[in-house]
Amino acid sequence: MTGTAPKTLERSEAPQAPLNARMLRWELEAPGVRNLALREAARPEPGPGEVLVRVHAVSLNYRDLLIWEGRMGELAKPFIPGSDFSGEVVEVGPLVTRFGVGDRVIGLDVEDWVDGAAPGLRTNTVAVSGRLAEFAVVREDMLVAAPLTLGWGEASTLPTAGLTAWMAVVEIGGVRAGQTWVVQGTGGVSLFAVQFAAAHGAKVILTSSSDEKLARGLELGASAGVNYRTHPDWDRQVMALTKGRGADAVIEMAAGENLATSVEALTYGGRILLVGLLGSDRVTTPVGPLLLRRATLSAIGVGPRRALEDMIRAIDSLGIRPVVAAAYDFADLPAAVAHLQTGAVGKVVVQVQASPGVPRRLHGGTLALRH
Repeated sequence: MTGTAPKTLERSEAPQAPLNARMLRWELEAPGVRNLALREAARPEPGPGEVLVRVHAVSLNYRDLLIWEGRMGELAKPFIPGSDFSGEVVEVGPLVTRFGVGDRVIGLDVEDWVDGAAPGLRTNTVAVSGRLAEFAVVREDMLVAAPLTLGWGEASTLPTAGLTAWMAVVEIGGVRAGQTWVVQGTGGVSLFAVQFAAAHGAKVILTSSSDEKLARGLELGASAGVNYRTHPDWDRQVMALTKGRGADAVIEMAAGENLATSVEALTYGGRILLVGLLGSDRVTTPVGPLLLRRATLSAIGVGPRRALEDMIRAIDSLGIRPVVAAAYDFADLPAAVAHLQTGAVGKVVVQVQASPGVPRRLHGGTLALRH
């Protein structure tokens, strides 16, 4: 695990070193994180409309675990995991116009969704993968310019966690100064939501099972924190903090029966932004309180490329810094996964490029790391 200070991302003007014909990548031999193996493979070549990216960092998502466990469909063979990344363009294929060699980029988490309220059918059926590798070939329309103010690890957290929070708070939630927002939990999406809402002038009430985690949220801009372990009826705490008015919006991370409590915390005409299913893959709530409050329930699933570009401009302008819980070296992916499974405060990142003194070539072409 490493903890180096972030560097801002600007276009590289240094001469490009010759590229190795071989590279390292993680493969999943069969469903289950215990089957992850680090192997040597041929470096891919970009085709028309594609670029070759030297991957610098990959951030992990809970959805990654579901995919790797085979719970979101059959895995390709070989399956190279990882979706959210930052990197540097090192080669461009024919017909590429959006990027050049040396550009710092981050990858989109969804295909074929440039703009609009909803994606096409393919967007909802194809999972982006293949980024836990030293190099990746990516379609140029699946990339955006990285923020100027963030380091590699921070930038890698934006495609899923950052954009999901941005869609919930800004694009769909329409946050306004003076509103009260409830944000549940202290994972990557939640801490982005705290920062986005606070930066727009909203009062943020954060809920968590840990006073220590609540303290971290207060540092990021939350106005108040409620420990739902000591206050299971946390909706009453929200009502007390808002002098009986209730919250304008709730970022719902747990689903299940927690949704009913979220409804009780709303003001009239309030909105619930359903982002997570950490508690259940179903939602349970009486209909009466929903009707009484004229509440709106919106499901959030990342967003289009245009929104990601808008968010990046806002991050550079507002000085928002993603919360990176820990950064692990490339060969330490299993340890990074274990950290994610324990419930990280912020994002868990894998640094793909070699740290000083860390050997990166394999003897025999494969290194399987078992739990």
